[in-house]
Order: sequence, then structure tokens, then C-alpha cells
Amino acid sequence: MALRSALVGLALLLVGAGGSSALAQKSGKPVPYWASLSKGDARMRVGPSLDYPASWIYQRRDLPVKVVEVYASWRKVEDPDGTQGWMHVRLLKDEPTAIVKGGIAEMRDKPAADARLLFRLEPGVVGRLAGCSNGWCSFDVSGQRGYVSAKSLWGALE
Repeated sequence: MALRSALVGLALLLVGAGGSSALAQKSGKPVPYWASLSKGDARMRVGPSLDYPASWIYQRRDLPVKVVEVYASWRKVEDPDGTQGWMHVRLLKDEPTAIVKGGIAEMRDKPAADARLLFRLEPGVVGRLAGCSNGWCSFDVSGQRGYVSAKSLWGALE
């Protein structure tokens, strides 16, 4: 009987791993939420354990990811290209970042299309976000700060 109770409990845990509010509360955040890579060598795995093989190795510190599931000390994440897999929580940080997607993005000195152009950012450029409003995001790329249209970015825009 104890074995049956343990199996039922395990089944409920596995069923609930799909983003249930109980598991989301363990992370302290509602799912989904934004994170970024804390290491320049981060492995995405096919399951939530070191026993699972790595499907990708990311070599881009600060790359934004969306956390879509929480399981113990593992997070199922989605990268900017839509690839999903599992990463250990120590590989992630709460710092809001974004990546330039689509075409060239213009960084301006004020949050307006007619503001002075500071830089043109190629797709794939990653930067830190200091907040977004009215369609513009304060964006910092290696100490160069300005405003970029939110339409040109993928990441922690909320």
C-alpha cells in the first residue's frame, strides 16, 4: 500500500511538471518568465537531470531565454529561435536581456524614431534591458546605451 501511495504521488508530480502553479511557486515566479544565461558555456539537456544528454551548448553569456516549466532545480527554457530544453538553475540569472531579431535595429539617443541615431545593431546582438515603455526599450550593449524599438528585440520586454 505504501508503494502504491508513493507511485500515485510520483505520477501526480510528473503530471504537474507541465508548469503547474505549485511548481511555479517553488521558483518564486509565475511561469513563463524571462531569464538570461549566467555562463558562457551552458548546456541545454533533453531532460531535467545531468543523466540526460546535452542537445545544445550555448557559448553566449547573457543570452535571453524564456522559462516555460519548473522542475526542482531545473528549468525548461525556450531560446530566441524557439528551441526548448532543460537547464540547471545555476546556469540562469534574473538579469533582463534581449537579442536583436529580424533586420538591423537602430539605437537612438531618445525613445523616438526621429531621435539622433547612435548605432546600427546587427541581428544577434545581445544587450541588457533597463526597461521598456511606449514601444521603446532602454538597451545597453557593452556600455553603449540608447533606445531600441521593442519590435526589433526578443527577450524580457514585459
